[in-house]
Amino acid sequence: MQDRKIRYQELDESHFSAVVALGTIVHGDGYLDEKNIVEWVNKGCKDGVNSNFIALDGDKLVGFRLCYSPQQWQTDKWCSPQLWKSEQSQTAYFKCNTVDANYRGYGIGSNLLKLAVDALKKQGATAGVSHLWRQSPGNSAVKYFTKCGGELVKDHPGKWHQDSLEGYDCPICSFNCSCVAAEMIIYF
Repeated sequence: MQDRKIRYQELDESHFSAVVALGTIVHGDGYLDEKNIVEWVNKGCKDGVNSNFIALDGDKLVGFRLCYSPQQWQTDKWCSPQLWKSEQSQTAYFKCNTVDANYRGYGIGSNLLKLAVDALKKQGATAGVSHLWRQSPGNSAVKYFTKCGGELVKDHPGKWHQDSLEGYDCPICSFNCSCVAAEMIIYF
């Protein structure tokens, strides 16, 4: 991997199938599909700026970052805007960061995040919130986001439980997910 040159670019529809395939491998069946990829990517495009990015090793997709632009997503019971130090109207949502297992530890996730933050700033965002998977191997998702400047807002047990009852196959819990989501925020 060290002698490979990773290229980064905006995600477009020509990459949807590869994004869904990698997302399924990493996050489990039912997390990402051909329908919600279109919806999710569209939520990250605002004012002519796309905040969704991919990482490529040659022609192989090895990572992606999906974001929702400020004012293009709704908070729900798993969000705590009253605890954020940013205005909700200026807060983006980091939906998904995914890196192929063979390419982790080389800064790909961090580079994807930097590209997304730059794009989100152009869209008027002053912060980005996310829900990180506490049960990721070695709690790596939370460690990574913390290293990138993320601050813990609140833990949310059972965030993905309903999704698992509706067909999401959690890699840890299968169809009865009890994983904890760490609501975290990065201020720009």
